[in-house]
Amino acid sequence: MIKEDFIVITPTGLYCRYGDFYLDPQQPVKEAVVSHAHGDHAIGGSQNVYCTAPTESFMKHRYRKFAAVDFHIKAYHEQFKIGEVFISFYSAGHILGSAQVFMEYEGVKYLYTGDYKIEPDASCEPFEFVKADVLITESTFANPETIHPSSIEEIEKLNGTKSNIMLGAYALGKSQRLIQLMHQYCPGKNVMVHHSIMPFVKIYEDYGVKLGNYKMYDRKVMKNNPESQVYIVPPMVFHSYHKAINVVRVFASGWKKLQQQNGISLYISDHADWNAILETIEKVKPQQVWTLHGDGKQLKEYFDGKLAVKILN
Repeated sequence: MIKEDFIVITPTGLYCRYGDFYLDPQQPVKEAVVSHAHGDHAIGGSQNVYCTAPTESFMKHRYRKFAAVDFHIKAYHEQFKIGEVFISFYSAGHILGSAQVFMEYEGVKYLYTGDYKIEPDASCEPFEFVKADVLITESTFANPETIHPSSIEEIEKLNGTKSNIMLGAYALGKSQRLIQLMHQYCPGKNVMVHHSIMPFVKIYEDYGVKLGNYKMYDRKVMKNNPESQVYIVPPMVFHSYHKAINVVRVFASGWKKLQQQNGISLYISDHADWNAILETIEKVKPQQVWTLHGDGKQLKEYFDGKLAVKILN
């Protein structure tokens, strides 16, 4: 029988009382199961952190000695137990090392996706479809009007301008994906990377991900070459230089609001869109869907009378 309170939202985060652990807690806890290393899912200071090896590496870089008291590194498909709950990780396709958390208790299977995408992305492990009784899915873009375009077609837009480009992107995950995409589909561009992004790039390469050609940002190169330079910067830098001259401003995101007032729109998202969420539900074959990290109302309406959808947030 499905436990309707198997996962509950608390001020600390998503809590599983049957295993006495938290999924992606927002405050330090004793037992933390971390899906991936983005800051809204992975914080420092917990006593025991269960995650993949790349997630540990990213967290140790970001939080240094405060990342965790102890890390418990688990490979994909490796089963472990916390309390009375059996747990294993499956690739989420979001960023390098991102994991879905598969949990089994009293014969019932619960699958927490964390953030995920099913679109092919050579910079990280591909998404794995896993059958479960309850699918606990992110719903960031759970809107029928949100259909992400091809990332290849989007990145090729950059070939349409010779001007230098300031490309805003999240330092972890998005930047590395963009470097790889430009290497493959924008060979005429010289890619330069902000210094704060570079450590994450190196961690990707340490895990064997081939990103292609890039260089550390050099102001003189950008100044002396008015064409074909792409400078990848984190959001804070991108927004602080909102009046940067002699560059085309571009921000890589699935959010329309982040495309406004930019020279080129670049809809490249690392989250599942409406069609991807529907495909995931179809292949997971859950008895119930629980939604998180977004608005699940339209999913609930879409499946009304056909599948139970519970909005957790």
